[in-house]
Amino acid sequence: MWANEWRNGGPVITKIIVILCVAVWAVEMLSRYFAPLWFQIIIAEGIFTPYTAVTHPWTWLTSMFLHAPNLLHVTFNMMALWAIGPALERLMGHWRYLVLYCLSGLGGAVGLVVWARLTGSWSMSAYGASGAIFGLFGAMLVVHRATGGDMRSMLIWMAINFALPVVIPNVAWQAHVGGFLVGGALTWLLVSGIRALRGYSFARRMAWYGTIMALGLIAVLLVCAPPFGPGI
Repeated sequence: MWANEWRNGGPVITKIIVILCVAVWAVEMLSRYFAPLWFQIIIAEGIFTPYTAVTHPWTWLTSMFLHAPNLLHVTFNMMALWAIGPALERLMGHWRYLVLYCLSGLGGAVGLVVWARLTGSWSMSAYGASGAIFGLFGAMLVVHRATGGDMRSMLIWMAINFALPVVIPNVAWQAHVGGFLVGGALTWLLVSGIRALRGYSFARRMAWYGTIMALGLIAVLLVCAPPFGPGI
């Protein structure tokens, strides 16, 4: 079944991400109540904080699969992902869609680091798939503008998600903005981009633009994040 879906362009990567996020959340909940020490370790080693962006480089990825220990956070994120992910995965192809998702998540982490550098507020932290999901919003916005598609349902989802920081406290909106900008920028490059690369295959353009964007994001992170903590 999964093999057929893969060949037919079904949302295999989206399903895997949803399953992983829900499974990790279930482990969080079980450990929180039955093994509190393990819960603390999972959060401490998996959450992303600008303060430890260099010393704990894996956390930009692990934080994308962690969610707050309540049903609302993981449910809302997975609903948003399922509302927009399958269409983009069919359009872009499985691996290119995964690259877009991961780079958007990295963009969300870099957004937090840049904000911490600008404000001096290094105590913030974030976890959840929303930075990557906002990158998908940015990507779909570019696609709809290029193709003239109906954007109304997507704009409603975007409005709801952008309004969350106003309604719910302690939402890392900086990660939302960072993910949105990276996802939108990468997709714009793929759709339009540099004239000299327009004749290349979609896969080759993704390889070029994805690599350049990943290196650029890492460079921004290294420049903005303190190597061993603020003031050291």
